[in-house]
Amino acid sequence: MKTAYITHPDCLKHEMTKGHPEEPARIIAIQEQLQSRQLWDFLEHFEAPTVDRQALLRVHTERHIDHLFKNSPLPGQPLFHTDPDTFMNEHSLDAALKAAGAGVMAVDLIMEKKVDNAFCAVRPPGHHAERNQAMGFCFFNNIAVAAAHALEKYHLERVAIIDFDVHHGNGSEDIFENDERVMVCSSYEHPLYPYSGRPTVPGHLINCPLSPGSAGPEFRMAVQKEWLPALEAFQPQFIFISAGFDAHWQDDMAQLQLNESDYRWVTQKTAQIAHRYADDRIVSMLEGGYVVDALARSAEQHIRVLMGLD
Repeated sequence: MKTAYITHPDCLKHEMTKGHPEEPARIIAIQEQLQSRQLWDFLEHFEAPTVDRQALLRVHTERHIDHLFKNSPLPGQPLFHTDPDTFMNEHSLDAALKAAGAGVMAVDLIMEKKVDNAFCAVRPPGHHAERNQAMGFCFFNNIAVAAAHALEKYHLERVAIIDFDVHHGNGSEDIFENDERVMVCSSYEHPLYPYSGRPTVPGHLINCPLSPGSAGPEFRMAVQKEWLPALEAFQPQFIFISAGFDAHWQDDMAQLQLNESDYRWVTQKTAQIAHRYADDRIVSMLEGGYVVDALARSAEQHIRVLMGLD
């Protein structure tokens, strides 16, 4: 498989506060892991472009976009707080625009058959960003921007978003809750931020809340019982992955107990669905994962599957 690896140096310049878990070292750790495991040179490398406004307007309100542009700090100005844990420095807006642009580029590369799939090593993450609100370390909803681009530019009828971050992908559900062209499958610890889990809507929103302390067996059972039958029935033409690795047992952001083999397994199951119905088309975008060693190892296993090595 030809796998694109899309990132941008601006994603390293977005820094919130000293000691903040959503830090530039996250991307560096993934790169170093792939290099040390001799995978780096076998990826197709691309630099993310700045997303255009029209792509953002498909999933966000003009008010939300203008609010971020208006309040982006100039050099020397203090951080701008979008919520108690989410801040913008002078580089954050550029990083967010590149992160969203990465997903658009990934869709185009795949639909033009230049690559088979893509991993976007970008930050800030996106799946908490709602149509009209930045929150949870997220400014623009990167995965939603990419999915909407695929629907509109390539006239697809069905796409799926797979979200295995430890936190519920509230933003993605907010954006697509009335769009039946999009199936959102989300697993997450409950109760936990953003406290937004909602009942499953059959054929559309497939939510799998997991109790604190749940490990691989519980996660895999939920995927097999809830996600896979729904995806088989839906037959998505493109699959998008909100790849958060913060359900790892070493990650202290929450209390789920997944390990690298669980991320490899869920990626394999997703790739099988993509092979059957979506011509192998997958765009994966980095979301959470805050203990960098665990993040790097987990992302490696995920990317290995995308590359067709497992």
